[in-house]
Amino acid sequence: MSFDPQPELRGHTLVVTVSSHDGRPVLDGRAYASLARTFHEAAVDDNVRVVVLRGLAGCFCLGGDFSEFLDSTKHQQLIAAVTDMFRTLATFPKPVLACVDGDAVGVGCTILFHCDMVIASSNSTFRVPFVDFGLVPDAATSILAPQKLGYAGAFRFFCLGDTLGAEDARALGLVAEIVADGSAEEAALGRARQLAKKPVAALLQTRGLLKGDTGVLCDRIDQEITLFQQALQDDTTLKRLQRIARLAA
Repeated sequence: MSFDPQPELRGHTLVVTVSSHDGRPVLDGRAYASLARTFHEAAVDDNVRVVVLRGLAGCFCLGGDFSEFLDSTKHQQLIAAVTDMFRTLATFPKPVLACVDGDAVGVGCTILFHCDMVIASSNSTFRVPFVDFGLVPDAATSILAPQKLGYAGAFRFFCLGDTLGAEDARALGLVAEIVADGSAEEAALGRARQLAKKPVAALLQTRGLLKGDTGVLCDRIDQEITLFQQALQDDTTLKRLQRIARLAA
């Protein structure tokens, strides 16, 4: 059976798979562009009231495809795709839920900070090893993580690179609900159906008030991307990324 990660509209819920187009649990340039396009379209589609992000079976997402960042000729196009996806997520006007069943690493974890609810199976883990790679956090999580986890929790998570289990992630506020293994998607779709039945204008207005000024997030995304690009000019960082890419191959 061929792999098909195309978005699927179920009632008023758009189900989006976070993965590469060749079936790997990572995000590459094509996947970043596809996600951005999907969210752009969903933002203006009245049939879509809620978006649910899901990963592949047994793994949410293992992060970005670092092998692409080793080719300097692809940097400009890749950075543009990453920036567009993050900015689209930050300004998306409708509820976004995530169902995590397994590992959420790197960008596969930072994307969750833009979700209104994260529902995880009990075996799920969360890790952001950016500092270990010589990089800074992305997706405006340098703002969102302290807001959600508190400064001390965000510092431990990002600077120490601690791996959080589902219970720890819920205690810190990253995860809203924990469910039995294999049932996270069903639970998220149930919550999505609840939200889709709400009066649309009141739901969107309330969410917008809770989110606040998303322009601040976009400015921080640009700042993080600039630091990320600078890190790609550092030989030591590139050697780290080369080792990671070899291990992942």
